[in-house]
Amino acid sequence: MAEELRHAYSPQFIDTLSQLVTKELPSFDSASFRSSVFQSDWEHLTLKERMRRVTASLYAALPKEYEKALSILYNVAPKVSQGLPGLVFPDFVQVYGLAHWEKSMKALAFFTKLSSAEFAVRPFLLEDNERMMKQMIEWSKSDNEHVRRLASEGSRSRLPWGLTVPSLKANPRQTFAILNHLKQDESLYVRKSVANHLNDISYLDADFVLDIAYDWYGDNPQTNWIVKHACRSLLKKGNERALALFGYGDPTGITIDHINIDKSELAIGDNLLVSFTVHSSHPGPVRIEYAIDFVKATGSRSAKSFILKQFEMKENETRAFQKRHSFKDLTTRKHYRGLHTLSLKVNGVTISSHDFLLT
Repeated sequence: MAEELRHAYSPQFIDTLSQLVTKELPSFDSASFRSSVFQSDWEHLTLKERMRRVTASLYAALPKEYEKALSILYNVAPKVSQGLPGLVFPDFVQVYGLAHWEKSMKALAFFTKLSSAEFAVRPFLLEDNERMMKQMIEWSKSDNEHVRRLASEGSRSRLPWGLTVPSLKANPRQTFAILNHLKQDESLYVRKSVANHLNDISYLDADFVLDIAYDWYGDNPQTNWIVKHACRSLLKKGNERALALFGYGDPTGITIDHINIDKSELAIGDNLLVSFTVHSSHPGPVRIEYAIDFVKATGSRSAKSFILKQFEMKENETRAFQKRHSFKDLTTRKHYRGLHTLSLKVNGVTISSHDFLLT
């Protein structure tokens, strides 16, 4: 996936960008710009490295006065394909706009409507956390969903691919005003960001997230959706307060039977099939998960939980389940040989565990 993403900065994109800039700035040196981008190491650069190369090459060819350069990019950006290639515009602000705060805030709010400025706001948070937080609170009140999302996404404490901002980890509660403004947002795009933001905080301050969850849950369907997704990691960890909020109580009276695991030994790349039934003597909400204790490169083991189903069971109801788990290596997970354990969990409690060997 990462290999494919970096090709967003293709020769076609660079040519289109060059042509559009030339229309705004006839003196733009297209040949020099292209040569600056496509240096001998281009094929070895990652997505973010390619983006930064394009940013630096633009800066070298545009007027050195920041406001003049921005005025050109304002006209070019809407005409360039949106998505990943468009990240170069907020990146320009990130790299060259720290000394021009007000102009950069306006630019970030503009460019994020075309391609997210979530990464570009991070240096500003590092530069002046208090000032930037005030700006993001204002953005959370915007009538544009992309700007509102930027307020939440850009201030996440564990933003994937984003620069680490120590102040957000040291004091994750400082973003509450932003999240509170967005808790009933009409945009799913924004609500997903709020849920992910709170899920990030749950790793740092679980009690704070749970306090918010208990306060918000039941307000309205949109807020309920946020709370459920915000608590996903706490639920996987079996946090009792999180489980209780959604009605997942003591699993006494719920049994797992007829367990069958199709292999006791399998090779890396194979699939493991597990089937079983769940019976409940009483009605109520049920959360079924399976967890695998994976062998790590060091030889130690680390458990990872996977949700199977969350549903309401009737009195004396029995349901059958079947799950096929792949042990094929992925960019996000590498498998190692050794003894693994598969566990079946009901409402956060392990009911049954079974060993198998990965060879």
